Amino acid sequence: MKNALVLAAAVVCSSPGLFANTAPERLEESARVLHEIMAAPDKGVPQDLLNKAYCVAIVPSLKKGAFVVGAEYGKGFAICRRGAGMGWGAPAAIIVEGGSFGFQIGGSATDVVMLIMNEHGMHQLDKDKFTLGGDASVAAGPVGRTTTADTDATLNAEILSWSRTKGVFAGISLSGATLRPDRDGNLELYGEKLGSREVLMTRREPPTAARPLIAELDRYSIRKEGGE
Repeated sequence: MKNALVLAAAVVCSSPGLFANTAPERLEESARVLHEIMAAPDKGVPQDLLNKAYCVAIVPSLKKGAFVVGAEYGKGFAICRRGAGMGWGAPAAIIVEGGSFGFQIGGSATDVVMLIMNEHGMHQLDKDKFTLGGDASVAAGPVGRTTTADTDATLNAEILSWSRTKGVFAGISLSGATLRPDRDGNLELYGEKLGSREVLMTRREPPTAARPLIAELDRYSIRKEGGE
């Protein structure tokens, strides 16, 4: 069971993320995943969608069958923009589990990236658990440098998601999976078993380990489109 394969939204199967067992290591992997995806010409998350996103979630190495055969499991982070949409706040450790996406990710180590596109989707992160496709609508995100504002994904979905497996980057539907706080991960970072709300919706100082991830987010989208 423990050598099961990965679940998430954006990198490669041979990734060191397979061995990122601590929260600081997973933060480092998350920063690397985001950098590699956004640096890929014409193959990454569309810049205009990132600029509109309220929050980003990254799960480096989502694992297939980690605890339940046929299900997925992964640990990562959610991070939201600061007030007025300028800069990014402290990351909250999260767990994504459930669903059955093996037919999409082929049982290989997979990194997952999600964009939370509106306030309702953002506030789902406050909960002890919420279901993608149930409590918040989710759709496979488009791939490329830009996208058109009238696509079904951008008009209707509260959360857009992507995966990268063996170097192949694509939109992926995570409908049916659940997302909940990783309180043990937050304990490693903040010294307390915090829920996501206690991290994301406050002015908490980000831990040192989060600096590379925040630097990548600032590099690609320091200011929310339409922010004050």
